Amino acid sequence: MPAGQGGYPRFLARLNGLGALGVDLGLDRVRRALSVLGSPERAIPAVQIAGTNGKGSTAAMTESILRCAGLATGLFTSPHLARFTERIRIRNREVDGERLADLDAAVVATGVPLTYFEVSAVLAFLCMAEDGVDVGVFETGLGGRLDAATVCAAVTTAITGISDDHRDVLGPTLRDIAREKAGIARSGVPLLLAPMSMSDDVEDEIRRAAARAGAPLFVADPGALIPAGASIGLGGAHQRINAALAVALARDACRHLGRSLPESAVRDGLRAVQWPARLERIEAGGDATLLDCAHNAEAAQTLAAALASTAVRPRALVVSVVHGKDAATILRILAPAVDFVIATRSRSERAMPAEMLAAMAPGALVVPDPLVALSEARRRVGVAGLVAVAGSIFLAGQVRAALLGEPIDPVATSDPPTRGGPFAVLRGRT
Repeated sequence: MPAGQGGYPRFLARLNGLGALGVDLGLDRVRRALSVLGSPERAIPAVQIAGTNGKGSTAAMTESILRCAGLATGLFTSPHLARFTERIRIRNREVDGERLADLDAAVVATGVPLTYFEVSAVLAFLCMAEDGVDVGVFETGLGGRLDAATVCAAVTTAITGISDDHRDVLGPTLRDIAREKAGIARSGVPLLLAPMSMSDDVEDEIRRAAARAGAPLFVADPGALIPAGASIGLGGAHQRINAALAVALARDACRHLGRSLPESAVRDGLRAVQWPARLERIEAGGDATLLDCAHNAEAAQTLAAALASTAVRPRALVVSVVHGKDAATILRILAPAVDFVIATRSRSERAMPAEMLAAMAPGALVVPDPLVALSEARRRVGVAGLVAVAGSIFLAGQVRAALLGEPIDPVATSDPPTRGGPFAVLRGRT
């Protein structure tokens, strides 16, 4: 776990300073840095997962299944909830913060100016290579074609779905976004899609990208892949599709490694998987809190469906949204599913003022402090009610740490916001 003193806080402060570089997509810098560091990414057979929503859950399930099959696993995800160390896990354990600080000294010594996310990815490759993992599971950050995770030595890949997010960086249409995410396709490496997870024109775009790359494309069938009666440790009906992708990815990875994938490993991995703050129900002191990041329209619809599936009343929503997200649409979807809306502001400097958010939901209460907002929501719903916390990973992480008594980083860091800019410029980078 992160240490309160020593190199880790200084490392976090350095990451904070990298935020000024913003999001600068491209593979040249990260390849140069990894080359100086001995190309650790080449030593790690990798599973890479892209998509708008669901890629983190799919990555977590894939890692859980592979670990239950007896493989030494690495997992790289983003963003984090409360601690940067959550992003890199070896055999399902967070890496030590001081270890990251030591490794980062070597990253700095390369002399290559890396962005926040690029540093994250390079550190993941270093940790996994040092620990000799059998397989690494990599969640793509933004896009795919020019994302730092794409330098991994992928043996199988997947796209969970495409929806309207980051148009300012990835392109003005869903087809443009799909084309960028399908950039993870490699010659001879399977590319898996989930059934009914995207529109026909978007799927056609992905199929064309796969054909250009020479990647065999498959659609994961939940009925054929998930063992009968298997339970999934993550909430929401949508997780069945993510689980099918995870099983298919795990099978491909095991096949590449010459290992078998017992059905027992699939069952155990799906049942035991954990992916915090994604329709996560926490019982504390007799009160129920449902945590979900839900920072775009598709995720908000998933949360609204989960709320509609429960008869618990009354229900309150504690919500914070960062600038740049479609807060009005998120609230339009979620507000009808609850009895009270309480607008607050997470500790992220990008969070909208609570007053601005409340103006988008008539009747919403303004409580700027998230933990005070949670207490007010509890008071309003009583012991029999349910409080949902959503709209931002920053809010979910802050509340979750408070509810569970978990540590948070001494210096708060986050991936910098996308800054827009001409899409044509981003498309030109390699």
